[in-house]
Amino acid sequence: MSSKPLEEKGVHRAKMWEIAFYALNNTSTNAYMMLVGSISYFLVGIVGVGAVLAGSIVTIMRIWDGVTDPFVGMVVDNTNTKFGKNRPFIVIGQVILFGMTFCMFRLIPLIPTGGRFIAFILIYMVYIVGYTCQCVVTKSAQSCLTNDPEQRPIFSMFDSVYNILLMSLFWPVFLSSTLLPKFTVTSATAGDKLAKLVAQNPNLANVITEADGVQTLSGFYNPEMWCFAQLIVGVMAAIFAVCAIVGLARKDNVKYFGTGKAQKVSFRDYADVLAHNRGIQMLVVAASSDKLAMSCTSNAAVTMGLYGIILGNFALNGSVSAITSIPVALIGIFGIGKIARKMGQKKCLMVGTYGALITAILLGVLIIIGHGGGAAWPTFSLTKPETYANLFAGANWSLFGVAFILLYILMKGFAQLSGSIVIPMTADCADYEVYRSGRYVPGLMGTLFSFVDKLISSLASTIVAMIYALIGYTSTLPTEQDPFSIGILVCTLVCFLGIPAIGWILNVVAMKFYPLTKEKMAEIQEEVARIKAKAH
Repeated sequence: MSSKPLEEKGVHRAKMWEIAFYALNNTSTNAYMMLVGSISYFLVGIVGVGAVLAGSIVTIMRIWDGVTDPFVGMVVDNTNTKFGKNRPFIVIGQVILFGMTFCMFRLIPLIPTGGRFIAFILIYMVYIVGYTCQCVVTKSAQSCLTNDPEQRPIFSMFDSVYNILLMSLFWPVFLSSTLLPKFTVTSATAGDKLAKLVAQNPNLANVITEADGVQTLSGFYNPEMWCFAQLIVGVMAAIFAVCAIVGLARKDNVKYFGTGKAQKVSFRDYADVLAHNRGIQMLVVAASSDKLAMSCTSNAAVTMGLYGIILGNFALNGSVSAITSIPVALIGIFGIGKIARKMGQKKCLMVGTYGALITAILLGVLIIIGHGGGAAWPTFSLTKPETYANLFAGANWSLFGVAFILLYILMKGFAQLSGSIVIPMTADCADYEVYRSGRYVPGLMGTLFSFVDKLISSLASTIVAMIYALIGYTSTLPTEQDPFSIGILVCTLVCFLGIPAIGWILNVVAMKFYPLTKEKMAEIQEEVARIKAKAH
């Protein structure tokens, strides 16, 4: 199909490399989300708060988040500079995110114990503003980058690959194989180092474990690990942000905005959109449930419970992620390419949701049946006992391990399919609002999702902390040194599979009322093209 007929229909397309670069903006903010996703350990070990409060504090901070999000969204919707509508907020967000995490992990340990909690609250409040500024662009710029219904899902294809490489391959492997071993300190190998760390941070004495006369401080509680991780994540996120700015340079222009002209919007307009745009209402529910699923399964305490305690070796987390990341990415790419681009984005989300729900049930049954009832899982581990830590040689896999990995690949692949497609669907909701009321409010769509993103991800931390508190983890969180128990098994399965399953069921319900099918979007784009033509 030539570009001329598309332009005559009001369709504008992006170059493939522009979409690929722009998708890295979400990867940039996800890098910080990945880092802060384990913040409960920092709060417990270094700031010195209880495990339940540590899991709850990020959720409590959403009161502030709820105040700032609408203001940031309105600023975006009313912005039109020579540098574009969206790109300034990538720069602002990135500077704030790096600056606040730098202060959080490097300066807070230097503050007297009594002032650390207040300092964390203040720093985290500013961090939230920065995260919102950059995160909103991932959604708000979707509609100006391209409005071709077959091209919009391509964003999710790139986004799926990037996030799998980052969050399922790089981070788990880096965390389990490099960070934790490098920064875990024992009295047997570094007694002076351990004593020095405790002298500098007395709170660490409460999280040191002891076995066979050897004291161990997990790398999760080591202040030096957080400083090192912040630097790695900060550099990566900055590179991704620069790429996103380059990718948006041509299309972040008023002529590609929904109405073809600059507009001013007010909170009154926002209220009307939220009350009557059924598309964004239902998509928020779907995005919330998907975010809850991802946040719970990737929570540091849950992965520690599953791999470090139930399966007996936390290094397996990195091995499983390394083995499964490419198959999971292929499922996402194939599904988006064959379903979303041909049958519509709503259909793609539904296929991903049903697939994730079914495979999660099967995986739960497998784990329950596979439990041997003893203190460990020698018969039903991922590998044969004599080759326990090495998953990379096929001959070492146990039958349970093969089944676990296959079901895990399918569950993560389907979940990735439904979770990734909601981002380009926000552009459909923005176009629907232009069609419905003549308003172009991508900032509202973006900040609404930003708010949900942070609320649900932090709510997951609270839920996880409260569930583990039921079996005694009130002042600490699970570590690899903890023994296996039925309580650990039940709590981990609830967090790893049960809560995500509830979220996917909510997905199904929400999509029953979501109006933006492929056919409806074709009608909407024709009307939006007429609105733009009138503006010029």
